[in-house]
Amino acid sequence: MEFTIVRPFNWIGPRMDFIPGIDGPSEGVPRVLACFSNNLLRGEPLKLVDGGQSQRTFVYIKDAIEAVLLMIENPARANGHIFNVGNPNNEVTVRQLAEIMIQVYSKVSGEQLPETRTIDVSSKEFYGEGYDDSDKRIPDMTIINKQLGWNPKTSLWDLLESTLTYQHRTYAEAVKKVIAKPVAS
Repeated sequence: MEFTIVRPFNWIGPRMDFIPGIDGPSEGVPRVLACFSNNLLRGEPLKLVDGGQSQRTFVYIKDAIEAVLLMIENPARANGHIFNVGNPNNEVTVRQLAEIMIQVYSKVSGEQLPETRTIDVSSKEFYGEGYDDSDKRIPDMTIINKQLGWNPKTSLWDLLESTLTYQHRTYAEAVKKVIAKPVAS
């Protein structure tokens, strides 16, 4: 059987997820980057689930697309393999991600940093009963390096700057309007 499997590890970029109540449902929890972006747009502290100690990596969508195109363009080298597509060079704890995002957002928006930048919440409080997650998700890049010679290029700072610039330009005014709406009694 011929196959090629792609295992994405946190592909990030503009238009990657929804902002609750703006272009997605008001309820529900988007991925960590969109959650933090939503908090930044609203001037709210970023919520760190269980202290933000989980480790993650993030890869820029353009880098990830390059990897997938290499698979398509080189079927003889891609067939029969499972490829992790991520960026182990962009490994951070969720707490570190929050701190970097606050700095990047302040730069791209020109807005002051909030006084209380982060708050710790329990996974039960944030997600509800029964939540479980791995503490560390870091891709092994051995197979994709060997078979396709691919390595991601974009630093965490650069991918966050691109993504947060887009989100600020796209959503800041809409979020301000939602925040300013009087609540019906």
